[in-house]
Parts: sequence; C-alpha cells; structure tokens
Amino acid sequence: MLLVTIAFILLMLMGMPVAFAIGISGVVFFLQHPELPITIPLQQTISTTQNFALLAIPLFIMAGNLMNASGITEKLLDLASVIAGRLKGGLAQMSLALSALMGGVSGSAIADAAMQSRMLGNEMISRGMSKGFTAGVLSFGAILTPIIPPGLGFIIYGTIGQVSIGRLFAAGFAPAFLLWIGLAATVSITANRRGYPAARTQHASPAEIFSALSGGIWALLFPVILLLGLRFGIFTPSEIGAFAVIYAVLIGIAAYRKLKIASFREALEGSLSDVGAVMFLIALSAIFSYGIVLERIPELISGAILNVTDSLYGVMMLIVLFILACGFFIDATVLIIMLTPIFLPLIKQLGGDPVHFGVVFVVAATIGNFTPPVGAAMYAVCSILKVRIGDYTRESLPLMFAVSLVTLILIFIPQTVLFLPNLLFNR
Repeated sequence: MLLVTIAFILLMLMGMPVAFAIGISGVVFFLQHPELPITIPLQQTISTTQNFALLAIPLFIMAGNLMNASGITEKLLDLASVIAGRLKGGLAQMSLALSALMGGVSGSAIADAAMQSRMLGNEMISRGMSKGFTAGVLSFGAILTPIIPPGLGFIIYGTIGQVSIGRLFAAGFAPAFLLWIGLAATVSITANRRGYPAARTQHASPAEIFSALSGGIWALLFPVILLLGLRFGIFTPSEIGAFAVIYAVLIGIAAYRKLKIASFREALEGSLSDVGAVMFLIALSAIFSYGIVLERIPELISGAILNVTDSLYGVMMLIVLFILACGFFIDATVLIIMLTPIFLPLIKQLGGDPVHFGVVFVVAATIGNFTPPVGAAMYAVCSILKVRIGDYTRESLPLMFAVSLVTLILIFIPQTVLFLPNLLFNR
C-alpha cells in the first residue's frame, strides 16, 4: 500500500479532486496485483452504491436544501437574535445560536459557514469586530451543524460501521450543546475584553419572543420528529429521509409560503450537485477500501496502536490525534469513509461503544474543515470576507482550544454522549 499512499498524496498535492485521487490511487493497487481480476474496481464501485441504507444521504441533502429554500433561515435568525442578541459580542453569539438552530436544517458545516458569512460577516466587522475574529467565529461555529440530526457524517459512519443511526442521531444533541457552551464562553471572554457590543439594547418583548418561536418551531421540531420516528419504529433511516423531503415541501408551501417553482427548481439543482459529489466519493472510495482490507491494514494499525497502549481512552486519544493530523489535509467525509473500517473494529475489540466513538470520530473529523492548510469551511469564510489565513488562524486559536477541551470531555466522560440514546432506546 506504500505506492498507493504515495500516489494518493501526489494527486492531492497536484490539486486533483479528492474523489478522483482516491479512485485512481485505488486502481494503482490493482495494477500492483495482476493476479486480481481487473474487473473488481468496477464491481466495487457499482456494488457500493447499491447499499439501501445510503438512500438516506440524497434524501436528507434534498430535505436540507428545500428547507433552506423555504425561507426558514430568516425565521431562525430572528430566534437567534432573541436567544443571544443581548450578550456582549451579540452578533457573534447570534451566529453560534443560528448554527445550533440550523443543525437540523442544512447538516453541512461548509454550507452553514458560507451562508452565515454572507448574512452576518460584514455586519460583525462594521460593528468593530476584527476580521480574523469574525471569520473564526463564523467558521468554528459551523461545527455544531453536522452534529445535530440529521448530520450526514453520522449517516455515513453508521452505514459503513453498521451502527444504529437512530442512536447516533440521539447522541449528537448533548455534544452539540457542550460545543455551543464552550464556543459561546470563548466569544464572551473575548467580547468583554475587547468591548464588542451587544446586538440588541433591549430585552425582547413577549410578542417578539412568541413571534420568533412560532417562526422557528418547524425547524426545531424537525430533529425531534426524526428521533421519535426512529425510536418507535415508524420509519427506517431511509424512509425518514423521504419523510424529511415531504416535511420540507409542506413547510415551504403551507407554513412559510415561500417555496415557489423557481426556488424549488434551484433547491433540486443544488441537491443534484451535492448528492453527486458525495455519492461519487463514496463509490470510488470502495476501490481504495478493498485494497486496505486485502492488505490487512486495519490489523496492522491496530497492532501498532496497541503496542503503545491498550487503554480504551488512550487508544481513542491516539485516534483523535491521528484524525486531527489527517484533517489538516483531507476532507471530513473522506476521513469518515476511509478510517471507519480501520478504527471501529479496534474500538469494539477494546470494549468501546460504537456510538460513543462515532460521535467523537465525527467531531474530530469535522474540525479539519476549520483548520489550515486546506479547511474547506475556513477557505469559504475567508474568501467571502477577504480575510488573510494568518489573521484567521491567530484569532481562531481560543476557539480551537474550546473545541479541543469539549472533545476531551466527550472522550473521557462517555455518558455525555450515551445518556440520551440509552434513555430513548432503552439500553
């Protein structure tokens, strides 16, 4: 696999799209082994896409795009203003609240970071916040989005690792809340030290609170309905994706009355592009994964880690550090696809809970979206706000520290992750 790894790294450095880099380097493995039928790469690519559980991915992507097209974002921004507008650094706090509220809608950290940069970024800067701080908050705040159901990272991890997606969805709420608290505390400290003003000067009136809650209630109910549907066996993960699409259409037409033919077509076109990118990546990664399994790479890596420590928490720490290092160069979705078959068996071998590990894994992998040199969310925010990467990196260090601290809590206190899924799913 050494030549395969070198080929993958070189292709990435050349700027080739990740999916092609994975697929081509996977084919290199078969060229090294002429005894293997050359038809296997094609068979693997096609058979991977036939997994029925993967049907949830395009359905949830479509549901998220339809909900965004329905005008729900503006309603959630009003609710975020009521929740956090009175705090120091109010717009920064509002952006974190909006990320938490948007988790059940978009499911994409990159999309959420880009959207909020256009909505709030220039206004934050005009109110005296530094460009680096603004970009850091808008970028790191988006870590909440894929952790709140229905995060695509959980769907991919659960499908590959044969882990209950319902339990993964339930496990995401408490970690997202902890991350929100950690980031909000960091923003509060910085805002008080620098004198960043609140976004609102007066408390919201009861009428304003009621209006904000009634406007955002449909988005808030979305992840709750998903969990209840899975908990009581009303839907399978794939079926609830179809329900999510219908739910989004009904909200856009009946509740907000903003989903018109033009916006519906735009949402479908965006979904087509998003689904194509994700599924193409999953399909071509099957070629790479076949070589990993055949060469017994999971066993080799597991043996190397166990030579360092056989403690479950120690192993999880090493895995998280490895994921963070890989995240500097590789997209989170790719990491989840490639590393789940390697590390999940090791965690099971040591008696770890797959749901607990899955949440920690997805959080660690998502961090790579916000770190140089290739963080996609980082580049999206910095390009929109015209912020230098150096300024962004320097101002984001306290936020990175807060996220790292919460990740440690998730590793060493498993019940912060497992309490809700154990409660809901009777375990």
